Amino acid sequence: MKYDEKQISTDYKYHGAVINLRVDQAQLPDGQIVQREVVEHHGGVGIAMEDEEGKFFMVTQWRYAQNMTTMEYPAGKREPGEDDLTTAKREIVEETGYEGTDFVFLGTNIPTPAYDSEQIGMYYAKKGKFCGQNLDPDEFLNLSRMSLDEITDAIVDGRIQDGKTVAMTFLVREMKRRENTK
Repeated sequence: MKYDEKQISTDYKYHGAVINLRVDQAQLPDGQIVQREVVEHHGGVGIAMEDEEGKFFMVTQWRYAQNMTTMEYPAGKREPGEDDLTTAKREIVEETGYEGTDFVFLGTNIPTPAYDSEQIGMYYAKKGKFCGQNLDPDEFLNLSRMSLDEITDAIVDGRIQDGKTVAMTFLVREMKRRENTK
C-alpha cells in the first residue's frame, strides 16, 4: 500500500517574516479527503563549535514562544536562497564573534514533521579567528562554553531541552567516539 498523500488544494491563511500558514486539502491512499494544516518555515542551522580546550560555545537566550530562557548551540534562520553551510558560517560569527573552520555536516533535524516544514542543518566546527559578534537588533544572548560531558549532563537533568542541541550532542559524541576507534 502507498502511504503518500496527494495535495488537492492550498489556502494560505498567513504570510509572515518567519513562517507562513496554509491549510491544504489532501487525498489519502484510500481516497479520503482530509484537511492538513502546515507551517512553512525557511529552515535554519545549528552549529556545535569546539574551541582548542575541547569546550563548545553555548547560547543562553529568552525564547518568547516557550516563555522561558533556553540554553542551546548557536543557531539561526536560513535566508531565502541561502544554503545551509553559508547560513552556518554567517550565524556562528553573528552569535559568537568567532569564525568557524573545518565544518562537518552532521545531518538534518526535522523538529516537528507532522505539521511544520522546518529542517535544521546541523554542523560541527572548530573555533577560528575572532572577528567580532554581530547580533541582530532584537537578539539578546549570553555566551558560555561547556564540555561535551557538561552539555550531556545538562540535557539529562533537564537544563537543556532544545531538540537540535540534544540531537547534535548525540551526533558529536558519536562522531568523536568513531574517530577514536579508528
